[in-house]
Amino acid sequence: MIEVAAANNEARRAFLIGIAQSNESDAEMMEQLDELAELVRNVELIPLEPEIVRLRTPHAQYMMGSGKAEEIAHLIRECEADCVVFDTALTPSQQRNWERLVQLPVADREEIILDIFARRAHTHEAVLQVALARAEYSLPRLTRAWSHFSRQRGGGNTNRGQGEAQIETDRRLLKRKIQQLTEELESVRKQRTTGRKARQRRPVPQGAIVGYTNVGKSSLLQTLTGADIFVKDQLFATLDPTARKVDLGNHTELVLIDTVGFVRKLPHSLVEAFKSTLEEAVLADFLLLLLDISSPQLESEWETTLDVLKEIGADEKKIQIVFNKNDLIDPREDALLLARLKGLFPQALYISTKTGQGLAELKERLAVLAGTEQQVLELKIPAQRADLVALAHSAGKVYECIYQDDGSADIIFSIDLKLRHRFKEFITE
Repeated sequence: MIEVAAANNEARRAFLIGIAQSNESDAEMMEQLDELAELVRNVELIPLEPEIVRLRTPHAQYMMGSGKAEEIAHLIRECEADCVVFDTALTPSQQRNWERLVQLPVADREEIILDIFARRAHTHEAVLQVALARAEYSLPRLTRAWSHFSRQRGGGNTNRGQGEAQIETDRRLLKRKIQQLTEELESVRKQRTTGRKARQRRPVPQGAIVGYTNVGKSSLLQTLTGADIFVKDQLFATLDPTARKVDLGNHTELVLIDTVGFVRKLPHSLVEAFKSTLEEAVLADFLLLLLDISSPQLESEWETTLDVLKEIGADEKKIQIVFNKNDLIDPREDALLLARLKGLFPQALYISTKTGQGLAELKERLAVLAGTEQQVLELKIPAQRADLVALAHSAGKVYECIYQDDGSADIIFSIDLKLRHRFKEFITE
């Protein structure tokens, strides 16, 4: 994988190229290129004015025709760009062809996202996941690293050039590394599964916060729980799921899990690599789908989030839509937007983690969602049914348990509705 960011403090300039299909408008393409510009800024590159190329059919050599490629190469030289970034995925051969044409490093959107993930990864699992995705991305592109060696064209196996021999060695080493990373990740995932089972042994309802990157998921979890959680206004600030308990009052609590943010054209390799992280959304009892109401790309971010949820099989979950960052809009100037959203999503909530707007209502809604899975019972259990007291402790959450002189127990606890029938003879309606 090439290093597209500067190795020193000198800023480097990236020439952005968007490939538009016949059914995509210029406005849609500019939205995507605006996001690409934000992505390259996160790897310390300065985005230059982007170029949009319309295609009927992609070409094998440069994605576009050679005449158009030469025209863009001339623009790149005029701009004195230091690298080129495509908003669409390039094949390894297209990437090599462009690098030969412009004599500069060439990256696609996937490589930029992988670079950002590599910078943001901190925990052992995230580091492994990113390393695996980068290794799989690099494997078919090893030729780029050895293009400066001349190669022998004829002869048998012993008559190969230095670069060709080294590529084969590197390919074997990289394949071995991919296998080792896969095995190590599987071990880490088993540990995560064990931790998840420990949470599920005490059936506290679980919700996952999902949404586009940088919509305020970590800020919301921090605000609701008061926990010390890393929060920063940047893309992919956190890559690992963070689980925290939320006390909703009236003996009701739930576990909320913050997940990795989504983005348009999220590389499939990353979806695969972060499957264990995204499984938290699949296994949660419900989802809080957080959206940035102030975003100009609100509709496309909504569609992207749903697409990723469908890909991981979480789109059938109970979903509570929450619009965040309401402090950034004007109710009078944005009245049409608000009216449209309330018509499309009548059950949605409107909050601001910065000002606290709507958080009390959100907690009430969370209590309703949590209450559909749990029930608080206050019972007197006779001495001869000590098995039920043990069940309350092992499968529920006990808030108070007082033993009387006759051996009976006055107990207040919450239990999964599926287990309520075990206590029915002591429930007074």
